[in-house]
Amino acid sequence: MALADILRTLLHHRVDFVVVGGMAAVMQGAPVHTFDIDIVYSRAEDNVARLLAALRDLDAVFRTDPRKLVPNESHLRSTGHKLLSTRHGVLDVLGTIEEDTSYEDLLQDALWLEVAGAPIRVLSLERLIQIKEKLTRPKDRAMLLVLKATLEEKRRPQ
Repeated sequence: MALADILRTLLHHRVDFVVVGGMAAVMQGAPVHTFDIDIVYSRAEDNVARLLAALRDLDAVFRTDPRKLVPNESHLRSTGHKLLSTRHGVLDVLGTIEEDTSYEDLLQDALWLEVAGAPIRVLSLERLIQIKEKLTRPKDRAMLLVLKATLEEKRRPQ
């Protein structure tokens, strides 16, 4: 799977990140479709350098810019969303989510899951639900119902 190649590249470069969004839901059994990976990454200096190296290996460019700009250190130090295309698929690299929630803020709500044979930090369903409850886009509202149903199913005794 091409998206697994993105994760393997990030792990190979020892990037500190948490998978969020639709892919985090999929990794926990939610029956949703997503075609990208959203990550929140540590903006610590050494991690930014590792992420930049990983993005170079992935041939990452800004997908909404017709000039095909390559992300640089200045971009990665910002809190904003970097919407990228890579040779393996779409990767959204987020400095923060919500109003100003950072990688470090998310660690307490992240769990380790094995994906493609490697441990990956993934935002918990409970925390994903809290985030989606604050959003108003129709697609977020629709996903919220699926996330709640998935969490209820996981909590049900087998």
